[in-house]
Amino acid sequence: MQIKLICSDIDGTLLNKDRELSLRTILAIKSFSPIPFILISSRMPKAMVHLQEDLNIINSPLIAYNGGLIIHNNKVLHTTEIDIDTIKSITDFCKKTKIHTSLYHNDEWFVPQMDYWAKREENNTKGKTQVNAIKKTIEKWKIESKGAHKIMCMGDENEIDNLVNFLKKDNNKVIGYRSKPTYLEISHKNISKKTAIETLLHLKYPNIKLENVLAFGDNYNDIEMLKHVGLGVAVQNAKDKVLAIADDVTLHNKEDGVAIFLEKYFN
Repeated sequence: MQIKLICSDIDGTLLNKDRELSLRTILAIKSFSPIPFILISSRMPKAMVHLQEDLNIINSPLIAYNGGLIIHNNKVLHTTEIDIDTIKSITDFCKKTKIHTSLYHNDEWFVPQMDYWAKREENNTKGKTQVNAIKKTIEKWKIESKGAHKIMCMGDENEIDNLVNFLKKDNNKVIGYRSKPTYLEISHKNISKKTAIETLLHLKYPNIKLENVLAFGDNYNDIEMLKHVGLGVAVQNAKDKVLAIADDVTLHNKEDGVAIFLEKYFN
């Protein structure tokens, strides 16, 4: 099997304990630069671009929001958005709780207030949010014919449990990925990292097949991607369900697992 394209999740996979790219990871990725290296994440684009710059892959496409948005050279190649009525349904439910709700569209990130959760997410992703009432954000996007690429809900574990149950019973247009007990990332049900890679190959790399793709991941939203690419590799700290379906397992993300696998595989 010839690897012609590499995709990697970011948080919990590519970054080290300081949520940064280690020098070893940067050098490993730069060492095989003829092979496209694609960042694929639930993050927003501007929380990914600084990593592209560090890796010297700024001219490569990136896949944001678990596959909801594909961008290349600041041009949108493909977008799949949660419609306004669904956004309203979810945010109305969250209003009755203490759940923090963030709304994302491309590089727009709106929060109703700068609370603990918003500050924490800014620190984790190095992104910058804007304070805007949910109602005003929905009205703005309705006028602009926009939807949400992601709804991020953060809060008490039990309240997140209730939100998950609500989505299962009352909303069949979205899917929720629980990256932590207190985090729920909501995306359009028709997208995944796997479908995004397929779309990217069709649009930009028509001579590359899914079986020629190497991918790295650690969390539930990586499962479909790792199952269907030619070589799906989990880091040692991945969820048990991810480890169970991976073709191979490398070291912990805090131990440069991705870099070490690449060094061994390509040498």
